[in-house]
Amino acid sequence: MIHLEGICKTFRVARRQAGFSQAVKALFRREYALVHALRDVSFSVSKGEMVGYIGPNGAGKSSTIKIMSGILTPDRGKCQINGLTPWEQRRRHAASIGVVFGQRSQLWWDVPVADSFLLLRDIYRMDKDTFKKSQDELVTLFQLSEIIQTPARQLSLGQRMRCEIAASLLHRPEILFLDEPTIGLDAVSKIAVRNFIKQINKERGTTVILTTHDMQDIEALTERIILIGKGRILKDGSLADLKKHCSSFKTLAVEYSEGDPVSDAYIANLPGLSLQSAVAGRAVFTLDTQTLSVSSAVTALSQRAELTDLTITGATAEEMVVSLYKEYQI
Repeated sequence: MIHLEGICKTFRVARRQAGFSQAVKALFRREYALVHALRDVSFSVSKGEMVGYIGPNGAGKSSTIKIMSGILTPDRGKCQINGLTPWEQRRRHAASIGVVFGQRSQLWWDVPVADSFLLLRDIYRMDKDTFKKSQDELVTLFQLSEIIQTPARQLSLGQRMRCEIAASLLHRPEILFLDEPTIGLDAVSKIAVRNFIKQINKERGTTVILTTHDMQDIEALTERIILIGKGRILKDGSLADLKKHCSSFKTLAVEYSEGDPVSDAYIANLPGLSLQSAVAGRAVFTLDTQTLSVSSAVTALSQRAELTDLTITGATAEEMVVSLYKEYQI
């Protein structure tokens, strides 16, 4: 359904030093730098698949989404989505996709949200019955009944994001591109959004590509992740493989009443164990079980202090992603 091959995109960005004299100089002679946003990006996504597209800020995630949605034209490379090239057949392509940019609005700023929905109905040429059914479903799900008659500019960030997601789903797209979709949402709204995305994926077979820094979204929705850094695809695999890759690392939290298990000299003699944080009577360690077993670590710490409580947890999704960033030096 989605196939990218050798996609490259470079931006020419104006640069200057700070200060009035530099500003005057830039009026007559500008200096530019080339920013390589994407370098030979290639991947494929099957129909009905939900993919987490992750990476640090500036990695190229949004540029990829914009190319796949037809907003940007790459310098070179191929992109085929449902047999269409997004930037060449934009109208046909736009009819089958929904896009949410967390930092961009598709709602008309000064009119009520309901009027924006009506305009989108006409843009996508939806019949009245389908539109009404879709709108009623989304208004109920995202609890928009009290704000749908309010202009977008008067909404809070969380309220506007709920309306943005609803607007992207009105025409029932086959493919959904979500770029930071849950930014500004409270916990209840986040769960509602996740549940609805799962629902449309299951019932309609909607293909979803999700970019976010909220790893709870990734864990809740996707089974496959694509890691991009400095414009290159660094890893493409299942979330289960990522967890297996990072499974050797545990977080070991201990509470103690006597002794000192956190001295630098002592920790240095325990390879595989590193101190994360320590306050009076409590210490948190990172443990590499391939170097030092859990039982050996607990035994060594108990020899230095009277342990009163002990908690061992696996790496969180955030910690796994941070370890990937360190591994690939991005």
